[in-house]
Amino acid sequence: MKIAQVAPLYESIPPKLYGGTERIVHYLTEELVGAGHDVTLFASADSETSAKLEPIVSKALRLDQDVLDPLLPHLLMLDRVCRAASEFDVIHFHTGCLHFPVFRECSTPHVTTLHGRLDIRELDALLEAFRDMPLISISDYQRTPVGWGNWVATVYHGLPEELYTFRAEPGTYLAFLGRISPEKRVDRAIEIAIRAGMPLKIAAKVDKADREYFDQEIKTLLNHPLVEFIGEVNEREKNELLGNAYALLFPIDWPEPFGLVMIEAMACGTPVIAFRNGSVPEVMRHGTTGFVVENLHQAVSAVERVGEINRAMCRQAFENRFSARRMASDYIQIYRQLGEKCKQKVSPALKVLGMDVIEKDLGRLSMLGKQTI
Repeated sequence: MKIAQVAPLYESIPPKLYGGTERIVHYLTEELVGAGHDVTLFASADSETSAKLEPIVSKALRLDQDVLDPLLPHLLMLDRVCRAASEFDVIHFHTGCLHFPVFRECSTPHVTTLHGRLDIRELDALLEAFRDMPLISISDYQRTPVGWGNWVATVYHGLPEELYTFRAEPGTYLAFLGRISPEKRVDRAIEIAIRAGMPLKIAAKVDKADREYFDQEIKTLLNHPLVEFIGEVNEREKNELLGNAYALLFPIDWPEPFGLVMIEAMACGTPVIAFRNGSVPEVMRHGTTGFVVENLHQAVSAVERVGEINRAMCRQAFENRFSARRMASDYIQIYRQLGEKCKQKVSPALKVLGMDVIEKDLGRLSMLGKQTI
């Protein structure tokens, strides 16, 4: 199957440090290539992939200080994808809704995974105007604000099973991993650790948009003797941080679409203490992979109960539900369905026109329903 993966340009594929969407695109692309599919990745030139790379910009936009308008390179990419659309059996977009006006009438099967939050008024109006665009959610909760959308499926994120090392023995500190932003609530994590009397290691990115929040609300909290601020970490450092932790704190205060760090912790065997927001109850198994809590008091109590969680069961839950192979298999089924649906639309029209020869040229579309990962 010839598949195009269209990635955001803000980070490379995979990202050098922080970047959840870009990492998922990378894992999916590598699984598809490993399964024998012909994959083309539209991304920045500093990306590393086993697929055919179609570079759009020389490096990730976040790392290029000379970029004044990041929208323009994305428009250039969409033009490149549009010109090459007929070469693919399916096109998979990870770029939000930017491509909708261009690809609405595209004859090549295509689908869009929405990776962000959807409780946005302007987005509601846009999805209403483009109800015909096939969409994939990354959790059932994510699609709640626009449940009437053209949802094809929910596909949970997945990670390569070998990416994180299972550690049977718990560490002696709590971990926080992600971004320093109001909705991620690192302040809650600090308070939980202090109340529980346990060290807290914070590995987090500070975006420009959150710099003022960090300086005014968080920086002074980092002076506590139990708190260690590490900053952004790479994959190797993340593996060590999560694997050697007693538990991961995920005290979010927003409608989280998925929460990749939860399954990263599970892959290490590390229990998660997460606040009941967004997709948390979908991803977590309360009492099995950690605890889903409602408030600070419950979170502190959960720290005291972490010893009840079997770390091997955390790893098993990850392997059963959140592997990259399972994710790729889910997407392949969707690609096949889109191909069959497109073939069913095209064939009757061609027969009415007596264009049987042309119909034979579309034979590869039928292969979408026969190939497996």
